[in-house]
Amino acid sequence: MGDYFGVNGVLLEEQYRDHLSNFHDWDQLAHANDWILFEDNVGPFLSLDETALSQGELYTVLTNKEAKGKKGALVAMIKGTNSETVRAILEKIPLRKRNKVREITLDMAASMEKIARYSFPKATLVTDRFHVQKLAYDAVQEMRIQYRWEAIDQENKEIELAKETNQKYIPEILENGDTLKQLLARSRYLLFKSNTHWSPSQIQRGEILFARYPLLERAYNLAMQLGSVYSKTKDKGVAFTKLALWYDKVEKAGFKSFNTIARSIESHYQTVLNFFNNRSTNASAESFNAKIKAFRSAFRGVRNVSFFLFRLANIYA
Repeated sequence: MGDYFGVNGVLLEEQYRDHLSNFHDWDQLAHANDWILFEDNVGPFLSLDETALSQGELYTVLTNKEAKGKKGALVAMIKGTNSETVRAILEKIPLRKRNKVREITLDMAASMEKIARYSFPKATLVTDRFHVQKLAYDAVQEMRIQYRWEAIDQENKEIELAKETNQKYIPEILENGDTLKQLLARSRYLLFKSNTHWSPSQIQRGEILFARYPLLERAYNLAMQLGSVYSKTKDKGVAFTKLALWYDKVEKAGFKSFNTIARSIESHYQTVLNFFNNRSTNASAESFNAKIKAFRSAFRGVRNVSFFLFRLANIYA
């Protein structure tokens, strides 16, 4: 905009901030660096999450799902994720309003659960399904990456041996044209989705991959079975039974990472099962975080936190 009018962009922003925007008359300016709060935006269904605003500085974000990411979506942004600090700000909202909140979706962080439980005592807490599933997908990827490092290490040894014996190194080429190292690198995306959605080339790659690494196939199947519980189950009681059967399969598989996931789910089993009440997710919070990042990118970063939050509030609060 500054270039269009032949004006220095930084100077234009300063003029807008100091003279045109009413920023200096903002009723939250005094504490905007640490928190902003809009109690009138509290609704019965909220999302709680965290986002990095500037130089990795984390803010806790509370949003109203009913606003669908538009005006009225932002309830609060509070610097940090310390439960005591965040609760102290949220408790500025009158208790009668906080008691009207019926459901809050959040991730598995203990601090987030503590914030939600004490700040909104009558709300049902729901652990976001995508955070749970991501743990399983990460465990599969961790195994794939470990195999890839092993393949790279083996290739390096074979190259060194070829040099010592004055021979040309020729890597093994698999049926689909990949080397073993390439197979493991190119299998990343197919391991995130059901094999019913694989393309023909992914089907071939998956068959070769699982023939070479049967343990990776078992881990992949465990991750897909967990996703299936979420996608195909409607009843909370049935979900409880299916998750118990999944735990049993995890124990028999003996994968350390999946045992850790199972214990994490068990520690949050009540809030995990609450998903099946209304099938609520934290997707709205993730979408709002994406909007914050896009807004930050459009302004090439955050030079003035208070002014950034002022502009954010004007759009979403």
